[in-house]
Amino acid sequence: MLKAAIVLLLVATLVSLFSGLFFLVKDEGRTSRVVTALFVRVSLTALTVALIAWGFHSGQLQPGFGP
Repeated sequence: MLKAAIVLLLVATLVSLFSGLFFLVKDEGRTSRVVTALFVRVSLTALTVALIAWGFHSGQLQPGFGP
């Protein structure tokens, strides 16, 4: 369950990244949508890092590869 949440957050971060790029090109800096997309992306990344740290701390995630 934790791994699925982390993957979902990473996908959401990528969507936010590309939406920010789209707003940057389309709006040419005239609106604050790029700043909002940046805030969302940073928040999602912080939450992802926190989930990964919690997963290692609780033992749900193990370092290395494999199941």
